[in-house]
Parts: sequence; C-alpha cells; structure tokens
Amino acid sequence: MTIQHLKYTTVTSHEELEQILLLQQKNLTTSISSEEKKKEGFVTVEHDFEILKKMNDQQPHIIAKDHGKVIGYALCMTSDFGNDIEVLKPMFKKIENSLDQPNKYIVMGQVCVDKEYRGQGVFRGLYQHMKTKLQNTYDLLITEVASDNIRSLNAHNAIGFKTLLIYEADQISWHIIYWNWE
Repeated sequence: MTIQHLKYTTVTSHEELEQILLLQQKNLTTSISSEEKKKEGFVTVEHDFEILKKMNDQQPHIIAKDHGKVIGYALCMTSDFGNDIEVLKPMFKKIENSLDQPNKYIVMGQVCVDKEYRGQGVFRGLYQHMKTKLQNTYDLLITEVASDNIRSLNAHNAIGFKTLLIYEADQISWHIIYWNWE
C-alpha cells in the first residue's frame, strides 16, 4: 500500500462526515474482537451525524484522504461539548478541575486510521496537521485514552503527549493526556 496520494485537510462536506462515521463503525470496541482490540487499538465513543456535524461547524475535524476517501480522522471538540456526549462528561469535569487557567484547549475527540493505512505515519500526520491548523488558537490539545488501549497510549506518548491524570469511570480506567503547544 502506497500513500503518495495522501492529503491532510479539514472536513468540508457531509460526505466526509459520513465517511468518518463508517470508519468509526468498523473500529468501535463493540465491532472488533478482544484480540484485535489489543493488537490494533479501538475507538469507544459512537457519534451520530448531528453531533459530528455540530462539532465540525464549531472547529473543523482533521482528516487524511487517499484518492478522495477518508482513511483517517482526528475529531475536534471544544469545551462547549462537555455535556453533549454522556461518556465524555467525566473527562470534561476532570479537565476543568485539573487545568491551570487560563489555558485555552481543544479536545481531540477521537482519532482513527483505517487498518490498511496503519503503521505508515498517518496517525502522526493527522496530529501534525492538527497542530499546524490550531496552535495559534489553542495552548493545549487534550484527549483521553482507555488504559487497556496500549497501542493508542504508546502512539500518543511517541508524539509528545504527557499524562494530566488517570481516573476511573464506569469500570474503565482512563488516561487524560495533553500535548502542550505553547
């Protein structure tokens, strides 16, 4: 698989949002085996089109495309969405209680790369594009990763994310991690 036609950009169409949702469906923790979860990682939150579009309207999502097809994404979520997605409410509360003000931050709501494109730098490319696009607006990029998603934790650490805190919610241990852009 060659990725010479890969383009990093932001979401500009309903079709791209639909492609994100299809890629998400293939990689949800409920869609893959426990063996695959360990080896490949997984995504936890299932978005619907309405919330994905609302998030994108506020801060466009970052995508990687190959020949016009979305093959990876990093979702952008401002703190305004702290009460919109049930499973993320504890994270937003923890962030607000842990950050020194006046840090202006954006939450990376979910990152996913199509299986065929993994291990080729797409994950890093999505984050580099996100930093380039948003570092003049936000001081920090924050996300959370389930403790048992070792592949994702290792990938985030390799880019430069640091642990803000670890907490438990709904019998899951979560790492809230951040990347300082200042």
